[in-house]
Amino acid sequence: MEAAVRPRCTLAATTLDAPDAPALARFYRDLLDWPVRKEEPGWVEIGPPGGGAGLSFQTEPLFTPPRWPSERSAQQMMMHLDFEVTDLPAAVERAVALGARPADSQPQDDVRVLYDPAGHPFCLFTRTTAGA
Repeated sequence: MEAAVRPRCTLAATTLDAPDAPALARFYRDLLDWPVRKEEPGWVEIGPPGGGAGLSFQTEPLFTPPRWPSERSAQQMMMHLDFEVTDLPAAVERAVALGARPADSQPQDDVRVLYDPAGHPFCLFTRTTAGA
């Protein structure tokens, strides 16, 4: 019997639900300087100019923002996005100007936790040199 051919499987995008997909897509498009790849009612996809996995946004009328840090009685965070930046204070300032808000809890000096306009937590971070 012939061995089954393993199908190719490539991550194309991570999809975030939001009460207004186009509004959230605009925030991340402006934050990342990524163009829109596809837009239709209730759905927007953005991605890096050179190709690769992107972000998609779908309208979910019953969307409930996650809580971070977690609380037992609240919507749990199931994932978050991490973005490496070269200048943490400038990146935070830009994200806030675009509509993000900093989380009250900031667990590390080289990471800033923010919430996007729909309430998803995301992190901006800088690489630190081991031993520095």
